[in-house]
Amino acid sequence: MTPALKLTDLSKSFPVGKRLFGAPKGIVHAVQPLSLEVDPGETLGIVGESGCGKSTLARMLVGLLAPSTGQIEIDGAPLDTADPAAFGKKIQYVFQDPISSLNPRKTIRQVMEAPLKNLHRMDARARSNRISEIFAAVNLREEFLDRYPHEFSGGQAQRIGIARALAADARILILDEPVSALDVSVQAQVLNLLADLKAEFGLTYLFISHDLAVVEAVSDRVAVLYFGSVVEVGPAKQVFSNPQHPYTKLLADSAPVVGRPLSAPEGENTELPDPLNPPTGCAFRARCVRALPQCATDVPMLEPKGPAEAVACYNPNN
Repeated sequence: MTPALKLTDLSKSFPVGKRLFGAPKGIVHAVQPLSLEVDPGETLGIVGESGCGKSTLARMLVGLLAPSTGQIEIDGAPLDTADPAAFGKKIQYVFQDPISSLNPRKTIRQVMEAPLKNLHRMDARARSNRISEIFAAVNLREEFLDRYPHEFSGGQAQRIGIARALAADARILILDEPVSALDVSVQAQVLNLLADLKAEFGLTYLFISHDLAVVEAVSDRVAVLYFGSVVEVGPAKQVFSNPQHPYTKLLADSAPVVGRPLSAPEGENTELPDPLNPPTGCAFRARCVRALPQCATDVPMLEPKGPAEAVACYNPNN
């Protein structure tokens, strides 16, 4: 089966302290070279703490950032951002903050018509029919079309953001923290909606979040990022119920659970390494209770640890 989305050695670096003349003071490697595949109709969850490179990866996938190295393929063809219309029909972004992602000066009808005009060149009647179809799919009333973004709740605005992505007729959606700004009860509604839309339209999701419970509930597989690198990937239930990488276990143990007292993570160092002065060897070793002498000198590669799981660790939990 041809992957819906394939990433090969994809990375992103940023110069820091750039001067008008001369070299920058340093380079931050926000995303280290990584390779991933997402099958058609699959939901791949991307998890990790703030600063691990999740949003940078998402922005590269939708063309908001140019990769420093590597290649992105959709349905077996290299992604070409030279033609924005062709690009927009393949992959779309659902933003974290639903209100801020909508133009406050435009009505919802104008927001919805933009991809239909620019990507599909639809006439007025075709646009009206398509918008009616999409609004029905996301359970929104058509009377909302003549209102402005500030008139909606967060849950309604996120439904509009999802509807806008669907209007482009893309089959891959990048969901960057799509429910983190919503109340818990509204989160469940939006997640159920996303599941229904995935089945109805045959969508493929990359679901990026720091909320492990949400990721486990919606994902088929999960990739765990730390300091810009994938340290573990595998089936969602297996990764969270039996984490192999010490960092994955730290995330799972640190996640709040109703009825369980909060506990601090093991080890003294709980901070990410300095991106301008990255450590040698494994980037997680200063925080790891299972670190070996080899971890200080060699960078662990992502290697299979079972039929469906891969881990980048010299001393995994099991």
